[in-house]
Amino acid sequence: MPPRIPHPEPGTGDTRGPLRYLWWLVRCQPWRVLRGSLLGTAWMTGLSVRPYLISRAVDDGLRTGDTRVLALWAAAIVVAGVGLSWLGIMRHRTMTFIREDAKARSAAVVLRQLSRVGAVLPRRAAAGEVATVGGTDIDRAALVMTVTGPGVGAVVAYLVVAVVLWSISPLLALCVLVGVPSVVLVVAPLLRRLERAESVYRQQQGELTARSGDIVAGLRVLAGVGGRGLFARRYAARSRDLLAEGYRVGAVNSWIDAATVAVPGLFLAAVVWLSARMTVTGDISVGELVAVYGYVATLVVPVWFLLEGGHQLIRGRVAARRIVALLAITPDDVGGPRDTPARAGAATVPGSRQPAVPAGPVPAGPVPAGPVPAGPVAAPVGPADLHDPSSGLTVPAGRLTAVAAADPADALALADRLGRYTVSDATWGGVPLTGVGLEQVRARILVADHDAYLFAGTLREVLRGARPDGDRERFASALHDASAEDVVDALPRGLDTPLDTRARSLSGGQRQRVRLARALLAEPEVLILVEPTSAVDAHTEARIAERLRRARAGRTTVVLTTSPLLLGRADEVAHLVAGRVTATGTHADLLDRDPGYRRLVARGDADAEQALR
Repeated sequence: MPPRIPHPEPGTGDTRGPLRYLWWLVRCQPWRVLRGSLLGTAWMTGLSVRPYLISRAVDDGLRTGDTRVLALWAAAIVVAGVGLSWLGIMRHRTMTFIREDAKARSAAVVLRQLSRVGAVLPRRAAAGEVATVGGTDIDRAALVMTVTGPGVGAVVAYLVVAVVLWSISPLLALCVLVGVPSVVLVVAPLLRRLERAESVYRQQQGELTARSGDIVAGLRVLAGVGGRGLFARRYAARSRDLLAEGYRVGAVNSWIDAATVAVPGLFLAAVVWLSARMTVTGDISVGELVAVYGYVATLVVPVWFLLEGGHQLIRGRVAARRIVALLAITPDDVGGPRDTPARAGAATVPGSRQPAVPAGPVPAGPVPAGPVPAGPVAAPVGPADLHDPSSGLTVPAGRLTAVAAADPADALALADRLGRYTVSDATWGGVPLTGVGLEQVRARILVADHDAYLFAGTLREVLRGARPDGDRERFASALHDASAEDVVDALPRGLDTPLDTRARSLSGGQRQRVRLARALLAEPEVLILVEPTSAVDAHTEARIAERLRRARAGRTTVVLTTSPLLLGRADEVAHLVAGRVTATGTHADLLDRDPGYRRLVARGDADAEQALR
């Protein structure tokens, strides 16, 4: 039977604890888990059939010299072997389906969570943590599903063998009933020690992965300031610490693996020695001795599965704890409600900070100012002013406003407040921004970073993510306004040319113009651009400034920049110093009456400052 493809909607994981999350994975596929348990039970129980058949062949055929009976029992042994092989194949096949379903479901849940939390994620979890959850923890959590099949079968097989041995010798059955739990108790302390060591190791591994990602991302900067050697030595030192912790985990794992093989073997030897003594004394027959050996040898398999299942459960519990921690991150930590049905169909802009295409009418109605209400309040019916009390900035609706910040960090903080990415008192048309449904904010206000992520795919797909229904004219217009036509012309297959992750085959200026074209194609009601031309030359920047003003005519646009070319095209410019607006006016007005603004725009160049006077 072909595997059932998991439903596109993976469900909602139980985040009340790691064991509850693992149990949720089991409950998501109950019939398959039941089938795996039945097959596992039948297979393991069936392992004890052949020792019985062999004992009958010895006592009824071999010892009596009856060739016909011996042949019948031999044929039965062959048939039992074929049946066990089929059960084993079906058991393994079913358990593979269970593991893969759990793996795919966890991956879908984690991916949905990463998309849901958006800009909150970098503030709550390191990139290395996310990478290790997606790369390792999901696999280890899925491996626990093995317990649902062979694990259940191992318990049933243990009880069946104990009952069968009781019919031969109560003493042997008692040895089995006491011996198997003793084997588990011997290994249990090692499993607890493994959980502690594994938890520390996984945490350090995530931290080291995050550090390596930071080094790779800043490699060019590190090379420029001569810091590659310093950071390489620090990374090597942390790697040695992680290596030492890995040896600790490996040592515990090796003891567990050794005990998983050695302890059941010693148990088998003890029971066989006892049964051999009973055979000598005449308490059991030779055939029963063979059967006892077969039963106990068969019992080694379920005992091994029990120990291995406990091993996997400990590792899976550590992995599930990390998955639950990631799923527990709340996507809306800025206060206020999250969503409203009115914006459920909003399109998204991959790589930008949020979705940005209006999808339907905006709910109307008067909304009182003041504290954020318990439920979503209606967003402004149409274009409305944005106001940020923290900085004193007011963004008039339908105009191009530029903000020149003395400190780039102040500009980014302002963008986060206006885009509702941090706690603030910002208002939109007099309505507290945190009171508006998050989906409405994301659908109508777009914050586009100059280094927003570019996913792999054709250039057409990269741009189409902003507007899935974008036609040829809209594509051409957005590329023209971003002065990116030459980027398309330079590619061998134009818009259908595949780009790798982050579009590394393009230059920095080309990537920046592609990002700008993508943001313009989204056509948000409010567009907030962060340094959109920092990587292009002056001639290209001048074209972008002119075309941007024309493309966004009549719509609210905020440009955070210190470029004189962009500032000169703005309807109003605000000078931001220490997080507060100190002056507003046109670019020419501020050049005349604000020396600090003039120095900022001239970027420390005395000749340029003199030319701007």
